[in-house]
Amino acid sequence: MRSTEEVVESLRQALVDVGIVLPSLCVDPVTGASEEPFALVELGRCNVRVADRLASVVRGERPPVGAHAVDARDGRVGEVMGHVGGSVQLRPVAGGREWDCPQVSLAAARPEELMRARLRRTNHESVRP
Repeated sequence: MRSTEEVVESLRQALVDVGIVLPSLCVDPVTGASEEPFALVELGRCNVRVADRLASVVRGERPPVGAHAVDARDGRVGEVMGHVGGSVQLRPVAGGREWDCPQVSLAAARPEELMRARLRRTNHESVRP
């Protein structure tokens, strides 16, 4: 049987692997110091974006909420905002109007694609009067 600390660390790494950080994740200090054979795990608090991403991962949605994806139909890069039926709702990098993309037309955004989309947005904003 693994120790509670080992289980907490395993959970922490599994969450990090899917892009989720729970800063308050730890062994509950009260039950950890008691004679109980199994201490409780304190999941702590998180903001609503992290909670939404966690729910998406638990539901097995691919890509999960908060991930970045490319709409293969036109090459737009967006952040996954939700799943409805067979479509994924994407929002342009750095904000804007969402659009629906069929699940089959999605690809994971590579780091360089995400960087280009952010740079395009920054450049667009810098030329505004």
